Amino acid sequence: MLGQRLNLVPSFLAKPSSWLKPVALRKLRGRYLTHQEGLPHLPVPPLQQTLDRYLLALEPVISEEELSHTKDLVREFRKPGGVGDRLQKGLERRARKNENWLSDWWLKTAYLEYRLPVVIHSSPGVVLPKQDFLDRQGQLSETLPVEYLGGKPLCMNQYYQILSSCRIPGPKRDSVVNYAKGKKPPTHITVVHNFQFFQLDVYSSNGSPLTTDQIFIQLEKIWNTSLQTNKEPIGILTSNHRNSWAKAYNNLIKDKTNKESVRTIEKSIFTVCLDAPIPRVSDDVYKSRVAAQMLHGGGSRWNSGNRWFDKTLQFIVAEDGSCGLVYEHAPSEGPPIVALLDHIVEYTKKPELVRSPMVPLPMPKKLRFNITPEIKNDIEDAKQNLNIMVQDLDIKVIVFHQFGKNFPKSQKISPDAFIQVALQLAYYRMYGELCSTYESASLRMFRLGRTDTIRSASVDVLKFVQSMSADNIQDQEKAELLRRATQAHRNYTDMAIRGNAIDRHLLGLKLQAIEDLVSIPELFMDTAYAVAMHFNLSTSQVPAKTDCVMCFGPVVPDGYGVCYNPMAEHINFAISAFNSCSETNAARMSHYLEQALLDMRLLLQSNPKSKL
Repeated sequence: MLGQRLNLVPSFLAKPSSWLKPVALRKLRGRYLTHQEGLPHLPVPPLQQTLDRYLLALEPVISEEELSHTKDLVREFRKPGGVGDRLQKGLERRARKNENWLSDWWLKTAYLEYRLPVVIHSSPGVVLPKQDFLDRQGQLSETLPVEYLGGKPLCMNQYYQILSSCRIPGPKRDSVVNYAKGKKPPTHITVVHNFQFFQLDVYSSNGSPLTTDQIFIQLEKIWNTSLQTNKEPIGILTSNHRNSWAKAYNNLIKDKTNKESVRTIEKSIFTVCLDAPIPRVSDDVYKSRVAAQMLHGGGSRWNSGNRWFDKTLQFIVAEDGSCGLVYEHAPSEGPPIVALLDHIVEYTKKPELVRSPMVPLPMPKKLRFNITPEIKNDIEDAKQNLNIMVQDLDIKVIVFHQFGKNFPKSQKISPDAFIQVALQLAYYRMYGELCSTYESASLRMFRLGRTDTIRSASVDVLKFVQSMSADNIQDQEKAELLRRATQAHRNYTDMAIRGNAIDRHLLGLKLQAIEDLVSIPELFMDTAYAVAMHFNLSTSQVPAKTDCVMCFGPVVPDGYGVCYNPMAEHINFAISAFNSCSETNAARMSHYLEQALLDMRLLLQSNPKSKL
């Protein structure tokens, strides 16, 4: 079992670090800079356009009375020479001065100033197929090709933020440090087994990367010297509320040995977590249990201490063959992470051609921690808080086998739009209303672009979901309303990826007001704005070639987190909710979602589009 388990790992490790060799890095950096300079700047959309679209987005989720009040506020806000006009001009000035007017603000407000634990609330996990890495050896290639969307090149900056980076806790705001950019980029990874951390150099003294066999030998050494589990799970500190962790962090690094160990983890290219096997469960529950492991480690009794949650990238391989990763969200969105994974998986299928030199390698360095009574208390607090969060997370991974993205494509409908409308139908059937829905839209067409919001709850969607329970509407008309709803979603998506969605623009106007030290405009104090920003459905399509699924927690206490990967003939879904909310239930949502998908397929098949 040991050999089998450790053989999962070298494939991950053989080459990411070679991106960071000084010569390769300089070449890559040159190509990268040339590519980045060719990308357009993120536009500031016209004020009138955003305000009109904001009112349209509110229509399906608030009452007519509330909408009437908000229309008055919008009229006031958009007056020529008024507050909206001034803030818009301020944003346009900011856009002229910065590479990207939004990226710094977004990193701070969405991530670094967010004080809830990164575990569940921020960091996504990825569940990989159980058998994919068993006894396969492979490598990563030297570079990733530039990605394109609709023939346009995408910003590749996030790939350079993923490796050798780490989040550092602060009292009010965290920071992200990237060590790949220095004169001496790191040449080690950290490996954690039985709560014990090790520095594993992945380069030999002459600068050549270790071969898969050599890494395997080093991992065996780590495994054999860390069989005792009676160590304090120091990594569990990183799962705590950010203010508590910041305090514990400052206390931890007062000690010179601890500080050196922490810095070694932070600087490493990435972390590999060799987990204990998870409790045996039936096959239908297995994928959901693995998703929970990837997100939080299962609690203090299981593998949560086997993590450093601030590390951007952590690969997880458990003794039972379950594997995946968890990543800290601040430096990157899901798609670059999954593209990197696809790249790795492809390389694990190719035989390694390099022969291992017969040179004995030094023992990987064990990272020592001096645990004072105060640190011990911090660890106990973190354990308690994490266990409460773990108990509260309800997560369900389902594989929808009836059809995949090929079916909507055969109907000339965007698979993503089809799935999003199915989610709206499922929610409407459960709750009798639509809710503000967030779907992540990539802004990587623009320099340093991150995300905007695709608002899936639209007027067209509302008409369709209402029609599904109306006996007086013919199926032919329902099918037409479905097609209109999916087209409306497609149109919003196109608008969003071109920098014309409303959410980041509204956020920018609000932050501009704060920066200008003017009072927050009434528009942002309105109940309707609070409803618009309370995303009961937080969703993301993260498509991958690998048969995997990403998962994350809900963003509001009474909401759902829904991530999906549409494959050709099936769809992988991960649905999360909180047990502490009596209104939400992940299994119930998955049932309604499956029913919605089937009903929509039947509707389209029974009512083919007119050829006229």
